[in-house]
Amino acid sequence: MTEQQEASEDAVMTRIGQAVILLHAGDREEARNRLGAIWQEIGEKGDCLHRCTLAHYMADAQDDPADELAWDLRALTAADAVGDGPGNGDDGPGDGDDGPGDGDDGPGTGRPALREPRPAMRVFYPSLHLSLATDYLKLRRPQAARIHLARARAAAAALADDGYGNGVRAAIARLERRLAAEPGSGPQPFPEQS
Repeated sequence: MTEQQEASEDAVMTRIGQAVILLHAGDREEARNRLGAIWQEIGEKGDCLHRCTLAHYMADAQDDPADELAWDLRALTAADAVGDGPGNGDDGPGDGDDGPGDGDDGPGTGRPALREPRPAMRVFYPSLHLSLATDYLKLRRPQAARIHLARARAAAAALADDGYGNGVRAAIARLERRLAAEPGSGPQPFPEQS
């Protein structure tokens, strides 16, 4: 990667960060507008890390829970597409590098082994699945919420024992209690407990 490409990618993350500052300051509309403009520039084929980050925050800027879910699903799709590095050369389905679930079997098969997410990406999965669980709960789909909450809990092992990690684990625990108290749901176990 050239210095010019690295500087360009840093500029995209800086712009995303600026929009997130607006979002956290309460200016959801302006944050949504800026994130939308960046999304138009990078598009569906842009750098996976950029798409993941942008979509994750764009979800938070939405007023409609269905729109929030759509953006969080885009964030998860982009995170799943991150392979060995930013942009990873993934050209989409059929490119021979579609990642987990595309028939990769590993040594002796003539096909590459299934890839784990990059270590740096593993820390995003608890938050991504927690967001999806929250979205599904808002949309009154508690079973889907339970599935993503279980995935968030399982992925939380990748989190450090720091402010971010402790905050995400606390949010997972709060949502678990909230789901357990859902009317009509009864004392059902979470998927990983059954």
